[in-house]
Amino acid sequence: MKFHSISAAGFLLSASVVSAAPAAESKLAPKQVEFLDILAKGGIMVYPLALLSVVAVALILIYMLTIRRNAVVSDRFMDAAESMIRKRDYLGLTAYCHRSNQCIARITQKTVEFISNNPGVTFENVRDVAQTEGSRQAGVLISRITYLSEIGAIAPMVGLLGTVLGMIEAFIEISNGEVQGVRQMGLADGVSKALIATAFGLAISILAFAFYSVFRGRVQKYIAELEAAATHLIALLHVQFERQTVQSFPAPALRPREDYAMPVSPLGGDRQDVHGL
Repeated sequence: MKFHSISAAGFLLSASVVSAAPAAESKLAPKQVEFLDILAKGGIMVYPLALLSVVAVALILIYMLTIRRNAVVSDRFMDAAESMIRKRDYLGLTAYCHRSNQCIARITQKTVEFISNNPGVTFENVRDVAQTEGSRQAGVLISRITYLSEIGAIAPMVGLLGTVLGMIEAFIEISNGEVQGVRQMGLADGVSKALIATAFGLAISILAFAFYSVFRGRVQKYIAELEAAATHLIALLHVQFERQTVQSFPAPALRPREDYAMPVSPLGGDRQDVHGL
């Protein structure tokens, strides 16, 4: 009888230990925190940072589709423009430039329109017009990608502002006496907001600056190709200018050989008054 009571007590004790083990494990298991929950605890500055991240991603996608070689200068346009310049089909070239959405097309269009509207212009003025329009197109390409650089510079500042606001909130809690001791980690809420805002801002900045570097190298490469293409077309126009000048002012005809003979003296001939002189 005594043996049965001891075994029953041991079974109940082991059952209680086994039932208490999962409860202890559930208390010790760390709580899974998702990314959106982390952002939700980042404070009010998370909203402008989220807006900056959306703008940065949108600009990256747009630049991937628009900043490409065929949007700056294409072999097809160069072949067609060269053929029309050799034929002196300036009206057709202007119409073709209107239909082409390329940087080299805009440079060619401005140059050809200047030639058509000013028949007696010198080639130096034509070259100045082409160089000015080329500089403007290069500036447009460079200014487009600077938006990513600006976002990369602004995002850390916004994150730093969130850091300052989080630290201010934490120290206000200390001054109001709402923190019940270091053991209870009453500062964790404010400090977490500060760190989340900083991390979010730095992540946006790294993304923006990384793609800005990629697009900057691509733009510099395309600008170099644009300069080479524009120089080629201007050289062709220069050749046509010289040919037109030669045809407009032909060289004077050579005089016949007899024109260079000695003139007949008025004292020669059969005059009787000069015989014997």
